[in-house]
Amino acid sequence: MELSDQIFKPERYTYQDYLLWKGDWELVNGYPYAMAPSPVRTHQWFSNKFMQKASNKIDEFASGCNCGAYAELDWIIDEHSIVRPDCMIVCGNFTEDFLTFPPTVIVEISSKKTQLRDRNTKYNLYELQGVKYYLISDTEKRSVEVFELLNGKYVPKNDTKFQLTPECIIEFDVFSLWQLM
Repeated sequence: MELSDQIFKPERYTYQDYLLWKGDWELVNGYPYAMAPSPVRTHQWFSNKFMQKASNKIDEFASGCNCGAYAELDWIIDEHSIVRPDCMIVCGNFTEDFLTFPPTVIVEISSKKTQLRDRNTKYNLYELQGVKYYLISDTEKRSVEVFELLNGKYVPKNDTKFQLTPECIIEFDVFSLWQLM
């Protein structure tokens, strides 16, 4: 063990600590991450378009699709991990003001400040937690990458169909959302 590990061992925090903090934070495996300042205009624009399009597609199923689109909702994974994805599609019933089970789709809108965390920490966390679809939208490149969980690993997905539940398959072109701007 290096001397620095003996001298400095960061404290791990819990959900109870998280509830007391001011500002916007996420907690991954007990380690806090300050969220970036207010998202830039392009981030807000993409989030709004994704939510609008996803909600419209889900609504087309009426009662046949027990799913909804949410923005900035806390997902309490466990006592030491709480994240707030930019956008999610959640299927199933829940009544809390936060989520306690994996959403079906997560969208992270990546910038220079968040890119490393979105492509590494969150990618691995979401894969491990069984999130079926993970989308990374890049505000600078104005692009979207879609990953689907197959056999416990994310693989790139190039089509526009998302099977949210066995009964609910939506199709919308997330790859062309940036072209609307």
